[in-house]
Amino acid sequence: MEEALLRAVFFGTPILLASLGALLAERSGVVNLGVEGIMALSALSAFALGLEASPLLGLLAGVGVGVLGGVFLGVFAVSLRANQFVAGLAVAALGLGASGLLGKRYEGVPLENPLPEGGLALLALALALLVHLLLYRTRFGLYLRSVGENPKAADLFGVDVDRVRYGALALGGGLIGMAGAYLSLAYRPSWTDGMTGGLGFVAIALVILAAWEPLRAVLGAYLFGLLFFLQFRLQGSVPIPSEAFAAMPYLLVILVLALSGRTRAPKALGVPFERGR
Repeated sequence: MEEALLRAVFFGTPILLASLGALLAERSGVVNLGVEGIMALSALSAFALGLEASPLLGLLAGVGVGVLGGVFLGVFAVSLRANQFVAGLAVAALGLGASGLLGKRYEGVPLENPLPEGGLALLALALALLVHLLLYRTRFGLYLRSVGENPKAADLFGVDVDRVRYGALALGGGLIGMAGAYLSLAYRPSWTDGMTGGLGFVAIALVILAAWEPLRAVLGAYLFGLLFFLQFRLQGSVPIPSEAFAAMPYLLVILVLALSGRTRAPKALGVPFERGR
């Protein structure tokens, strides 16, 4: 039982970090469907620098690439007022494609000094608390929630809606980048094309499951982590096809999306803001 809980935490850590990043964007009114691509590119960047320099620098590189990914999405979703869903999917495809192409030279190369899973798992838990405090105990958090609910009213009170959304995307992107770095520097210290394995989309679904609340995302992430652990642990021990176990976490994602109508999303989520309209 203790091993299962521990592995659930380790499996759930990248999901938690990525969901916190997506949550910050969505609370500001921006849908970030580019999580998967940002994670993949951050994982590659973290591994490359971790291999060439040090794992700690690799972690910083992963976070930095995540920040740039969030800002890049903001150019289209915030500045250009493009369709956020299309822009996010384009970022996801671009990140996955670029990481697969650029990462070929690192395929099969192990990382000699990986970062400790436990340390990063504790850091992720602390960051969940910090995101909660940011949202509900700081002025920036108040602005962020305001532009996600009613950007026109926030604008009337002098809040720079675009700047706040860029800030949310940058901070969220950093957390998503850390999730990718965790995969290649700690959880599975190597680089493999497709190593994110859909975790970015699981993280997006978790935001809905957690009703856009950071602390609820902790339990949801560990639940997904437990399901990922069980799919490997139970294979071969019960007369059920392995494909059924592999599908368990994603079936839960579908269930979450089917029940999403029962949760209230930020009112301005997915709606571009233009002053005077």
